[in-house]
Amino acid sequence: MGGALRDYRLVFVAPDKGQTAVGDYAQDLVDALRPHFGEVVEERTAGPGLDTVADIRAHRARVRELVASGPAGRTLVHAELSTGVMPTFWAVQGLTGVPVTATIHDPPQGLWFLARPRFIAGSRLLTHGIHYPLRPLSRAIEGRVHGARTLIALTETGRRSIERTYPRTTTAYIPHLVRERPTIAPAQERPKAVGFFGFVYRGKGFEQIAQIREQLPDDILIRVAGRGTEDLPRADGIEILGGVDGAAEDAFFESVRAIVLPYGKRHFYAETYPASGVVAHAMAYRTPVVCTGYGSLAELTPDEGVLTVPPPADPAQGVAAGLAAETAALVNDDVRLTRLGSNADRTRAERSPARTAEAFVAVWENLIGKTGR
Repeated sequence: MGGALRDYRLVFVAPDKGQTAVGDYAQDLVDALRPHFGEVVEERTAGPGLDTVADIRAHRARVRELVASGPAGRTLVHAELSTGVMPTFWAVQGLTGVPVTATIHDPPQGLWFLARPRFIAGSRLLTHGIHYPLRPLSRAIEGRVHGARTLIALTETGRRSIERTYPRTTTAYIPHLVRERPTIAPAQERPKAVGFFGFVYRGKGFEQIAQIREQLPDDILIRVAGRGTEDLPRADGIEILGGVDGAAEDAFFESVRAIVLPYGKRHFYAETYPASGVVAHAMAYRTPVVCTGYGSLAELTPDEGVLTVPPPADPAQGVAAGLAAETAALVNDDVRLTRLGSNADRTRAERSPARTAEAFVAVWENLIGKTGR
């Protein structure tokens, strides 16, 4: 069915670029999707907790206008859903007469905070006082909204969690897009340093950097970059860079031989199975990754340029010792660095924006073929 979407309008609903990692992912995806459609129109929103009730209603009305003005029988709606971004979820609720799909970034649920407009988001007490005890209701409401729609996960573990939670839906797994980045020096030729990268929030493991530092050889430097990292404590052998973009991001990755991910439980409401945008970033720069085998990270293998560290036999020991030992061994082994970097490079090509767009198009062509529109 190649080219079946050439006369379709895609209504793309997502957080705007710069509004969390999901907004950045959405921008890369929608840019890659444009050549496959006759027309792509966007409804972009703010990040978590920034919208008023009026804003949410306006987004909802706008999506309906975009659907109504599209070509009859040749309009498709897709939403990028994440934990606390209300407008993207409610904007596609109740849409009928048009195929609707969604990417679930924090499986199994698309939206964990169903009722968190700006006036509630300003209070942790209100946010969790409302949503934590009403988790079963929230999940039931979301199940009714999704109905029999097609939901896309960025990990196979996430796909299976959606399938278990919402058995009426059709699920698909499309690996996290790896964005295009400059080709930099191979890992084995970079300085003897390792990086910690990404947004600072629960579950990312930044609080374990000091423990890992203590157990790494002194000649291996730790460099830390990402939004929010500028507030982390400083110590000998640890460089804190803060947010990096553009050439500064290129330089950061070219200054480390591997990225370390000491991830743990991200969401105290329940287990979630998101894909790691940091792993995708590392792949974009042909950089090996050493990570915990937590959640969806357990899927990753050396064939993708990733080493996963199993949990310790004694949970009280934590993961810092295992991560430090595996990291030190890798950084000092040029043969392994070369092999893992090459595998990351191959995976980068396999998950490029163009290849990812093709995978989404295949899902939509199959959906259209089944529904007849």
